Formats: sequence, structure tokens, C-alpha cells
Amino acid sequence: MSFFNQPFTQKGFLRLPWQSKSFANGIHPEDHKELTERKPIRRMPFSNKIIVPLSQSIGAPAKPIVSKGQDVVRGEPIAEAGGFVSAPVHAPVTGTVAAVDELVSMPNGSKTPAILIDTWPSSDQTVRYLQPRDTSVMSADDLVKAVQDAGVVGLGGAAFPTHVKMKAPKGKTIKTLVANGCECEPYLTCDHRTMLEYTDNLLRGLQLAMVTSGAKKAIIGIEDNKMDAVEKIRQSIVARQLTNITCEAVPTCYPQGAEKMLLKSLLGLEVPAGGIPADIGCAVFNVGTLAQIGELVPQGRGLIERIVTVSGPGVSKPGNYIISLGTPLPFVLEQTGAIDNPGMIILGGPMMGMSIATRDIATTKGITGILVFTPEQLPNSHEPEMPCIGCRACVEACPMLLNPSMLGKLADVNRHQEMMDKFHLMNCFECGCCSNSCPANIPLTQKIRVAKQSIRQKARSAG
Repeated sequence: MSFFNQPFTQKGFLRLPWQSKSFANGIHPEDHKELTERKPIRRMPFSNKIIVPLSQSIGAPAKPIVSKGQDVVRGEPIAEAGGFVSAPVHAPVTGTVAAVDELVSMPNGSKTPAILIDTWPSSDQTVRYLQPRDTSVMSADDLVKAVQDAGVVGLGGAAFPTHVKMKAPKGKTIKTLVANGCECEPYLTCDHRTMLEYTDNLLRGLQLAMVTSGAKKAIIGIEDNKMDAVEKIRQSIVARQLTNITCEAVPTCYPQGAEKMLLKSLLGLEVPAGGIPADIGCAVFNVGTLAQIGELVPQGRGLIERIVTVSGPGVSKPGNYIISLGTPLPFVLEQTGAIDNPGMIILGGPMMGMSIATRDIATTKGITGILVFTPEQLPNSHEPEMPCIGCRACVEACPMLLNPSMLGKLADVNRHQEMMDKFHLMNCFECGCCSNSCPANIPLTQKIRVAKQSIRQKARSAG
């Protein structure tokens, strides 16, 4: 369940003439970033038990290559990729394998096999599995292979295996590479702090991605509520004499961080319906992903930890933490001073993340944020859904220029095919603007999401 209807104030969206460099519509939720945006990144202690799910990316699950009772060192591969669209996983800690193929819970409620590791309490947890490389002499194919071996996936939340995006699709040419530093979701600041504290890694990863994709230029796009990051990166670009990379501020407006919206804002280009950025000569990478590439590939080590924003009114120590992958959620909540009985816990941002029904899960590569809310912070969560009053607030908010109101009405009577054929259902990327703006508390995004799942299920059954 997403966190629509909730403690955000919808502000009227008025585009002034000098603010034309953006996409149409969108909303301005309160961002609540003040809780963590000025706090330096800190490392969280290591849990004595680590749970490593084998499905941490879109694509095939990884295949275990270790056995129960085996000792592993931090950074060592413990499962290989299950196919091209898949990513290997590595030991987040030095310890002993306690179980293999153990079924564990995932945030969406499903079960997946995992490798369990008992952490050695006496270990200093130094990463000892390293294979340093000179990236200046590596070919594009070798760099792509190195990214795959590192198990890098999209760290903006999508968790798509990054190596698949590193080269232009067959028949396409990538002219411009875009680094997405917008981080438009409320509360989240992990990308913001990454840009400030790991600027060199970001620029190094961006240069490597330009080599693999063949892009001749790159643009780092950042919302103008993070001008400190814009200035820091611009200074680094000048210092490194990177004449083919620029950093540009774009208006703060949700969902500016959606790749189609960002391409429209930066380049004035529109991805065709059903298409991908490569169709217009572009590739888009999250800044956190690029920073990891810039660090991991030269070192020759795997992705074993990530920066996570832990925030919300239900934690006493909000911040951005380096957390080992596989760290149990209860351990994270304890370390950050979370209240015992929160009203809701959301993984990711409040607009596109998901609330969880159980804490019996572990951190994975795709988790950008852990937000804890008190029951009092959810004043509208139990307000009933009312009939649509035809106010068009959802239409004026939709960045894809859809008619969410009509889509919702058709979803109520299961006219999914008509939603797709006549009202462009599949163009919706579920940003939540419509639900957030609806005064009748209609969960439009959820209705649309269910309809899209139904369409995809029918296609799989037919095919």
C-alpha cells in the first residue's frame, strides 16, 4: 500500500514564464528533507545475523555458490547471476554461512530464498576480497562485465541490473548520458548526501558509463532545492577539467526525478509512448548508482552495502546511514531509535514506496529509505473514500497528461482493456500525483496499478 492521502500539503502549481524549463503539471508536496539533509553520512554497526535474499533485482534470482557451514570473507561472491538480466550477490560481512536457500519475507509480502550468515563478532569487517583494476586501459565490454560482476543494480529504487543499461541497445545510439540527482521524493536525502560527500566517485562512475554507452556528453540534473550539491559538483567538474560534463539545476517539482520528466526538463525531449530513453539517444542513471560504479569497479569488489535514509517522526536519530545489505530491519530500527509501535513503516519514499505489514525483512539493494511514522502522523489514513466530484485536480496533477479520474471509474468496473486502448493506461508510471491531489480520498494510483497488473497477467497467460 502506498502512502497517498497523507501528511503532505498540496500546493497550487503555478508555472511562471521564467520557470518554463520543466514538464507539465506535477505537484509540490512538503519535502521534510530538513530532518536529514545536513547530517553527514554515518556507518551503522554490523548486525550479528545477516539475511541476504537471492532476489534483489528485477530479473532472475541469483544462484548460491556457497554451502552451509562455509566461512566467507566480506565482499566474497556468494551467489552468481541467474542470467543476463540478473546480478550476483556478495557476502556483506565476514562470517559463517548458517543456511542456504532459506525462505525469507520480502517487502511486498512474497517469500524468496536467501543465504543467512552469522557475523564473526571478533572480525573488524575489513573488505578483503578485492581485485583492483586500471580502468583507463579497460575496453567498454570489460567495464560492462566489471559492473555486472560487482552486482550493481539501480540504487534509485528500481533495482534494474545496471550492466544491462551500460551499452546502447542494438540499433540505437546514445548521444547524451543523464545523471539523475533530483531525489524528488519527500524525506529522502541519501542521493543528496552522496553528491556532496562522494562527488569524485560520482564523476568517475559517470565517465565510465560514458565510455560504455558511447555518449559524447553528460548532464547531471539536480532539483534547485539542493544548490549546495550543484555548486559542489560544478566546482569538481572545473577542477577535473571535464569539458564534456555539465551540472544543471531544474525546478523543484514532483516527480522531477522520473526519467521521462527529467529528460523533458533538461533537453526538451520526450520519450515516445511505450519507448525508452535510448529511443531519443539518451541513457539515465541514478547518481547513487554512478557513485557506486566509480568506487567498486576500480577496486574490483562487489556491492555489499548502500546508503539509506532513515527518517520520519517515529525515529529519534534520523540520518543517512551506510548499512550492510541483509541487515535485519528490527536492527536498523533499534539503532535509529524508532518507536515501538509505529503507525506505519514505508520502504522508499512516501509517494512511490510501499508500507510493510511485517518487520521480518532485511535491507536490500533497492531500498532507498526507511520511513517511520507515528499513528498521530496519519490523520487522514482512515478517512473513507468518497465519490468523485469531477474537480479535475487529478487531471491537473498528472505529469503524463492522463485522465486518472476516468481511469479510476473504469477500473471500478474492470474495464481494463478500455483503460489501455482509449485512455493510455500503460503510460502511467504510478507516481502518485493523482491520489495525492484527490480531495475525495480515492486511491487512484492503486486502482491503476491493479489494472496494469491484470493486463500484464492476461498477456502472460495468452503468450
